[in-house]
Amino acid sequence: MLNKVTDSAIEAMSNINDGATILIGGFGLAGQPAQLIDALIARNAKNLTIVSNNAGNGETGLALLLKSGCVQKIICSFPRQHDSHIFDGLYRAGKIELEVVPQGTLAARMQAGGSGLGAIYTPTAFGTLLAEGKETRVIDGKNYVLEYPIKADFSLIKAFKGDRWGNLTYRKAARNFGPIMAAASNHTIAQVSEVVELGALDPEHIVTPGIFVHEVICIQGEVS
Repeated sequence: MLNKVTDSAIEAMSNINDGATILIGGFGLAGQPAQLIDALIARNAKNLTIVSNNAGNGETGLALLLKSGCVQKIICSFPRQHDSHIFDGLYRAGKIELEVVPQGTLAARMQAGGSGLGAIYTPTAFGTLLAEGKETRVIDGKNYVLEYPIKADFSLIKAFKGDRWGNLTYRKAARNFGPIMAAASNHTIAQVSEVVELGALDPEHIVTPGIFVHEVICIQGEVS
């Protein structure tokens, strides 16, 4: 009987080793899998590369992961916000590497990784510092920059409901990067508010099919 429900977040982190590349969902705090991040901190794997929309807020979740010293590099769109003081301090001290990727390009690169594409051309960032050293091309009279797919070892995402096959639905803004991150990683771990019986999810409402999900963790009382 196929059952992807894992008893604990700590157990789900057991396969994450030093040097892994991990996609972490969320737009700021919306849709951030905080309990999975806490379990990753407890795992204490080192030299991680993290791909996320931003570089953490305050002293919790992704920011706390950076503070733990587990992260060697972060790839994100918004590294600095009014409460991103942990990242700011680490970066100024030379303790973390940063790759800034425009948000649309970040999403497109992960989509390319999940779709098996070799590379994509985007007009975003052409003529700016972010395009330095990259291949460019004129297509139909417009300037484009060549960008390569992002493919990761693991993804940590937050959904609303899931079943034991790993099918997922999302709630409102929590449906941001989760679906494309699930497709772009070798092993997806999803935090959900409720695990329902097979058939309880309307097939028309399933956003992430179970084929892209490897483990489901139920965090009761935590609404996405």
